[in-house]
Amino acid sequence: MSPSRARRLTGVMAAVLTTGTGVVMTGAISQAAPHGPTTNIQILSFNDFHGNLKPPAGSSSAIVIDHSLAAAPSFNVNATAGGVEYLATHLRDARVGHPNTVTVAAGDIIGASPLLSAAFHDEPTIEAMNALGLEATAVGNHEFDEGYKELLRMQYGGCLPDGPNGLNNQNSCATPVAFPGARFKILAANVKYAGTNDTILPSYWVKNLNGAKVGFIGMTLKETPSIVTAAGVAGLQFTDEVTTANALVPKLRELGVKAIVVLVHQGGTPAVQQWVGPDHKTYGVNATYDYTCGGGGSLKADSAILPIAANLDPQIDMIISGHTHQPYVCNVPDPSGQQRLVTSASSFGRLFTETNLTFDRRTQDIVRASVKGNNMIVTRVVPKATDETKIIDTYSTLIAPIANKELGNITADINRAQSPAGESTLGDLIADAQVNDPSVVTGGQKPVVAFMNPGGIRGDLTFLKSGPELADGIVRYEEAFTVQPFNNYMVSMSLTGANIWSLLQQQWSGSNVSSVKFLQVSNGLHYTWSGTGATRAVSAVSIKDPVSLAYVAVPNDASKVYRIATNNFLSDGGDNFAAFKGGTGKYFGGLDIDAFANYLPTVSPYSPALPDRITKQ
Repeated sequence: MSPSRARRLTGVMAAVLTTGTGVVMTGAISQAAPHGPTTNIQILSFNDFHGNLKPPAGSSSAIVIDHSLAAAPSFNVNATAGGVEYLATHLRDARVGHPNTVTVAAGDIIGASPLLSAAFHDEPTIEAMNALGLEATAVGNHEFDEGYKELLRMQYGGCLPDGPNGLNNQNSCATPVAFPGARFKILAANVKYAGTNDTILPSYWVKNLNGAKVGFIGMTLKETPSIVTAAGVAGLQFTDEVTTANALVPKLRELGVKAIVVLVHQGGTPAVQQWVGPDHKTYGVNATYDYTCGGGGSLKADSAILPIAANLDPQIDMIISGHTHQPYVCNVPDPSGQQRLVTSASSFGRLFTETNLTFDRRTQDIVRASVKGNNMIVTRVVPKATDETKIIDTYSTLIAPIANKELGNITADINRAQSPAGESTLGDLIADAQVNDPSVVTGGQKPVVAFMNPGGIRGDLTFLKSGPELADGIVRYEEAFTVQPFNNYMVSMSLTGANIWSLLQQQWSGSNVSSVKFLQVSNGLHYTWSGTGATRAVSAVSIKDPVSLAYVAVPNDASKVYRIATNNFLSDGGDNFAAFKGGTGKYFGGLDIDAFANYLPTVSPYSPALPDRITKQ
């Protein structure tokens, strides 16, 4: 059915296996005689893996398991977790004694990946998922990072024409064996070719567990076009999650499938846990991985998953979610008032969710009261899965010359954590690299300020050595790429003063009201804001004059024009920053990671300064 696994592609496959209904099944839907009145089923799930093949480090490896006064100011007591070698072992151990088991995911398996995976267009992660037994996943927004045609290649296989030395430090099919594609199904029920009812990938998948048929509907969040590069989703239409899933319920019932699970790449955020310390004082802390909801916690009322969960058809028995990188196992009433499980397993392979349920063979449906789920920590005390180790070792050898290149030195940790005003030391460094990037200078016009989206900063730079470097403080290319893994292009453009005021206000207005996004700015811009919630407002903006070096107020009108730098994601209006679309004279430069890699040696050893570019009154 699919293209030859050995076929080397220079584009997307011409043949697509599905239409709008997108039916793909494992095993025939047969009318086999029941073995008993009920069947026990195990569902193993995870989400937001993001190509973390090696065990993640630093804050990306932490799972909150307890709290302690000694750990102030966060009070977090963390376990170290994750790594595909350990995830595979934990999943295999969990399957023991469960003949009717299925492993699924809720999106962002690839994209925003560390260099080990991203340098090979995430082919290593697809191979690793094949090895650990993933059977189906919803598509997430990050699966579109390299465009939907590349997503189709991830499903069906084939190679890109990067050439023997790779292109932009990326190399498809770097091993002698052509990339085979995913053996698991990537589901995209709410992603259609614009103007049609045809989905780009299957809408659902049915697993036949010894005659017990369970359907899985897979979707990404409907807002995906606003948080990915516009070119990657051009020509596609993203439909509402609830409307899409509910329309598929009767189609599944026509196939005799009443047991339905939704895999949706949208999620929730646990409310702050109120922890009473041994000093009898109460502290607002990050919830432990098992606190929401089994330990008494709850999801925040504005969690995007809640209205989805509340309105999905009662025939749907369970919701496996993602996107927010949070751990929770909660019951949310469906439209008929029945409790329905909603789960999420954090991110980066640090947790997986084990759900056990009973399938009634007489009704051919799941017994809703039987559905019980728990998040399980992917500890590193189990043996590594040797097949996963082989994949890691193969690609680590191939990428080593690039990964281990030393770029410069830092004198302390440089973090993405923001000050109360919204500024981070790592955001400062990245924005400074971008404003000084020579690739965006055109016509002799050098940008005077750069803007960086906080969601594009995916990790911290740590002072302590974490790899083959010989001393603390050395920053290797692999570490820098972990911070900026998207291979976005740098763009310079001209904005009016009014444009700049507008984009700063857009940090917390419009679609960003519920998820504030503080742009990180380069040295040379200063602004002040005040207020809370919807009352936030910018009160003053100034930019350093390149000649006098004095800060000059930016007028909130079109009387003055400024040359600025940003990445192509923001320049297209990504993250709901429509003001960038008003830019003129757009000029595309090199990759953002190259701007960073070229800048760091010029300021080494680099010491983070106290944030002073954004002021909160």
